[in-house]
Amino acid sequence: MLSGLMNFLRACFRPRPNRYVHTSSDAVGRQDGLLWYKDTGQHFNGEFSMAVVQANNLLEDQSQIESGCLSLHESGPYGTFVGVYDGHGGPETSRYINDHLFQHLKRFTSEQQGMSVDVIRKAYQATEEGFSSLVTRQWPMKPQIAAVGSCCLVGVICGGNLYVANLGDSRAVLGRVMKATGEVLAIQLSAEHNACIESVRQELQSMHPDDSQIVVLKHNVWRVKGLIQVSRSIGDVYLKKAEFNREPLYAKFRLREPFRRPILSSEPTISVNQLEPHDQFIIFASDGLWEHLSNQDAVDIVQNHPRSGSARRLVKAALQEAAKKREMRYSDLKKIDRGVRRHFHDDITVVVVFLDSNLVSRASSVKSPSLSIRGGGVNLPHNTLAPCTTPTEAVNA
Repeated sequence: MLSGLMNFLRACFRPRPNRYVHTSSDAVGRQDGLLWYKDTGQHFNGEFSMAVVQANNLLEDQSQIESGCLSLHESGPYGTFVGVYDGHGGPETSRYINDHLFQHLKRFTSEQQGMSVDVIRKAYQATEEGFSSLVTRQWPMKPQIAAVGSCCLVGVICGGNLYVANLGDSRAVLGRVMKATGEVLAIQLSAEHNACIESVRQELQSMHPDDSQIVVLKHNVWRVKGLIQVSRSIGDVYLKKAEFNREPLYAKFRLREPFRRPILSSEPTISVNQLEPHDQFIIFASDGLWEHLSNQDAVDIVQNHPRSGSARRLVKAALQEAAKKREMRYSDLKKIDRGVRRHFHDDITVVVVFLDSNLVSRASSVKSPSLSIRGGGVNLPHNTLAPCTTPTEAVNA
């Protein structure tokens, strides 16, 4: 039965030729079919590894690393910014975040003359407001943009501290060496907002006590209003502003009953952690990875192999697990093209940030070369932006 299905899929959705394989230097990353990766690079506080594999017809995951000055003024502070944006319903929101969130963060850092929880919160708020304004402008021509949203995971390393902010179900996991045993412990740093978590359902029910259908178990999956799995996001304006819960939005999104208060929130959960010498690395990844790997499994893979290629190795491990769950070979999974691939796994984005304790502890006012890179192969000069592309478009541009 399965072999017959695989033969059908291979016949109907043959992968595109090897023109997508990119074999030049690793300066802007490399391409291998639906996989884009940058095996190693240098950021302000150490090294990093980055990888993205596409499953959707259009890549809905977006990501970036920005390293160097974190404000509009060259006086600093200096550090590293990591963003992972897991879009849903389309790529528009995650692309918008990729173009605007870090710029808002630099502006607020300049205004407040330093990095803080308040700076990050304001950057999220400005990004949400900006995308909502975009939806309002495009609503007459493109009403479905009101039903597009994105999770939003951010990490900022600055002044010896690690700030982690999250909306949705992407995840940041720290690898910390235990002094007594030498083992590396996986420590989750981000709070998640997925309705499959009981505390998230309880929070929603407490905020909407008059709505017995605020969370619904649909096809064995808990969903907010039976529609969406996350309770916090950027975008999804149709569940935040009642004026977009109407035609010409598709009927499958519209709620039958009007609502008076926003159903979803755009308020991130933010934590601040002082980095210690025994903190080795942080894995930032979209839900596509964590669907197949546990926190400890991921940390062990990074710890037990060379640093170079860590993100690509994690993506491969997740794909191998996805293939195993469907009782198929990894080599066969790789042959399935984007769009159809979504039936087997989601887009997966992984950024592994290694921490050099000597660099982490140095003053945040120390100047360093700037780095700006987007997952998918868009490498940006300092203070410039480029159009977001899918991995295949990045190679052929």
